[in-house]
Amino acid sequence: MQAARGASLNPSDTGPVFGDSQRRSTWPLFAVIGAAAYALDIGTKQWALSALADRDIKVVGDVLVLHLTRNPGAAFSTGTEFTVVLSCLAVVAVCAVLVLSRRLASPLWSVALGLLLGGVGGNLTDRIIREPGVMRGHVIDWLMLPNWPVFNVADMCIIGAASVIILQSMRGVTLRGERIAKPTDVSDS
Repeated sequence: MQAARGASLNPSDTGPVFGDSQRRSTWPLFAVIGAAAYALDIGTKQWALSALADRDIKVVGDVLVLHLTRNPGAAFSTGTEFTVVLSCLAVVAVCAVLVLSRRLASPLWSVALGLLLGGVGGNLTDRIIREPGVMRGHVIDWLMLPNWPVFNVADMCIIGAASVIILQSMRGVTLRGERIAKPTDVSDS
């Protein structure tokens, strides 16, 4: 039902907490964050391949060194014999993020899923296009800290996304920006 000038008289027409216009506005944020994260990762990997091919660069002594490595496995070079499985999992993760993104109405969730898409997509691109072959390619890593595996921008995006996802989950905020109602204590008086 509508009043004069198209204003709705039905409160259920306003959608979730923020209304339809706000809900639609977070998908572009997701897309921009995802594209930026992906482009930054791919660009820095291309730079690392040319600039670090024959040398390391010490940025802050031994605390931060730019060191080129090719990683067939996951973090800490674990699972090097499961590169194809890791590639398939990355394809599933990209598809899952794209499906979930259709329900976004929370800016923080949009940032988290955008970072996740860009990060997983960047490493998946390496697995598809790099040697030794499709779905078996090695991920380009180039940032080295002491006592930590060499990593890249995609890995930072994935860690950032995981942090925001944990935060939003602990706050009880759904993808649509709604808070999950906490059960109240009912005492038997």
